[in-house]
Amino acid sequence: MSTLVRNIVRFILFILVQVFVLNQIPPLHHLVVPYLYFLFILWLPFKTGRRTLLVLGFLLGFSLDAFTGTFGLHSAPCVVIAYLRPFLIKLLLPREEVEVNFREPSAWSLGVAPYLTYVTILTFVHHTILFFLQALQTGGLVYFLVKSLFSTAVSLLLVLLTELLFNRKQGLKVNLV
Repeated sequence: MSTLVRNIVRFILFILVQVFVLNQIPPLHHLVVPYLYFLFILWLPFKTGRRTLLVLGFLLGFSLDAFTGTFGLHSAPCVVIAYLRPFLIKLLLPREEVEVNFREPSAWSLGVAPYLTYVTILTFVHHTILFFLQALQTGGLVYFLVKSLFSTAVSLLLVLLTELLFNRKQGLKVNLV
């Protein structure tokens, strides 16, 4: 399957799973809200340009906003993590061989510890921005912080389960010249 088709299918599946499965789970004491849709941005190929990342981040967030009727609430954190993603990858992996030898970030291409750091930081940033925007409407700094931490933990668990369910173990790219 080509990279374009695979990413279109992922985009659609992540939105549908978020809207029709995860959004239907009642929040646990209004503190834990599971989100998984942003994993689409994290799984995009290394070679994806910054402008493309930003546009895809906006489209992903806007698509979820359109389904939930919260225009801008999901778009903003998706654009921010799409913007931060290349910087974080370069910070965690100064070696360019990973980007040359592998197609997309995964536990196998980055290594388990850098991948977990990558996913944890971007998940926390996403959730913090999302819940901060919600807190502007309702108020409550402690509620915002606790909800960000608990939801990040649950979403990380979902990310790890998704990573295990959908084995994205990649072979090395071969440059045929």
